[in-house]
Amino acid sequence: MSGLVKRSFSLAGHRTSVALEAEFWDALASMATEAGQSLSALVAAADAARAADRPLASALRVAALLAAKKIA
Repeated sequence: MSGLVKRSFSLAGHRTSVALEAEFWDALASMATEAGQSLSALVAAADAARAADRPLASALRVAALLAAKKIA
């Protein structure tokens, strides 16, 4: 796996940065495309749905993993 790639988003009215491996960003971008939404919208939805004690980066990795399991 490659190193972490940091991206910034506006979520719930504030800016935040998320660092994930490039492979996860690729998977999330594919998920967004398949859903007909932007990557920002997908990240915002994951942010809104996650438990308060789960970091956003973890929620995004889990979302990518669950999507990959549906494909397999």
